Amino acid sequence: MNKLLTLPEEQRFALTIRAKALLFHDPRSVALLAQVERIARSEATALIIGETGTGKEIIARHLHAESQRSGPFIAVNCGAFSESLIDAELFGHEAGAFTGAKQARAGWFEAANGGTLFLDEIGDLSLGLQVKLLRVLQERQVVRLGSRKPVALDVRLVAATNVQLDQAVNAKRFRADLYYRLSVATIHLPPLYQRPGDILPLAHHFVGIYREKLKLGPVQLTSEAAQGLLGYDWPGNIRELENVIHYALIISQNNCINLDDLRLVGALHRKNNEAERVASPAVPFNLASLAKEADRTLGNDFQTNLEDLFLKFLHTSEVNLFEQVEAVLIKTAFDFCGGNQVQAAKALGITRNMLRTQLKNHGLLGVVLDDVPELVS
Repeated sequence: MNKLLTLPEEQRFALTIRAKALLFHDPRSVALLAQVERIARSEATALIIGETGTGKEIIARHLHAESQRSGPFIAVNCGAFSESLIDAELFGHEAGAFTGAKQARAGWFEAANGGTLFLDEIGDLSLGLQVKLLRVLQERQVVRLGSRKPVALDVRLVAATNVQLDQAVNAKRFRADLYYRLSVATIHLPPLYQRPGDILPLAHHFVGIYREKLKLGPVQLTSEAAQGLLGYDWPGNIRELENVIHYALIISQNNCINLDDLRLVGALHRKNNEAERVASPAVPFNLASLAKEADRTLGNDFQTNLEDLFLKFLHTSEVNLFEQVEAVLIKTAFDFCGGNQVQAAKALGITRNMLRTQLKNHGLLGVVLDDVPELVS
């Protein structure tokens, strides 16, 4: 599949950090597109999670297009308005509701009636506005500032964020009830480097766009340049790829893009971040230490006889083997992080509440880990 999605024509050359094109060639992207189109046919509120520049607005527009809703698609960046202004922008206001409000005005929710409202950077909303948004989603109606009369709504909400809202909930910066209301259908949009099959098709797409804009003839991408694109980490995702290709076309000679023309100057950005994670206590614990701990507690050569271990799990009456392995995993991560619940939860990729539940289940909470008796194999 090579399906191409782009922003509307009038926005294609606007200066922005948004991705302007998505091309579904990589197997992971093909699966993502199928998921998006299944969700589009429902009326479920959707939450799109992805890094800046991955194409969240394009996905939201495709959700709207595939939903066959007759109303408009309205996109609002929650981080682009001040606290006092976004309230009136979202919910509308009556004349005299505040200084300067000379006439009544409908908000974005009313403007999107019958269609889809896309709220980007939803994590930037204040707690007060989160309460109002939750009420709108629950009651399907909005009350303008300065009015007591509710306006009925038929709006599908699609929200997007580049932060982990579950972590914001744990930090008390985002309401849990709103998070659950928004994430009925969650779409995880992978960064570009995790879908490498899309990189070269997108590069050729941008070559075609900017070649025409710069009035150039046919342009070749050398094999070294192609390998450079594939080996790069793309911290800025699709938007960075577009900028790289645009600049390469400006400075290239003889209608040929070489590796040096790409100027992949941000290559250390994502790698440096990954190096910092490796050096921090939040790094996933060493698998060799897990294997050693499993050998000791389960009385088995866990590292070299993993297949035998799981055959034992499948064919023996010892139905608690899974719980034993799980307890080893929890204990090893907790030990590795020095008994720090937050860091251990990050290492395991679960929430702190989930970790605490597991620690309680396996008798590891509130005790000295060195005194925990070995599990019986």
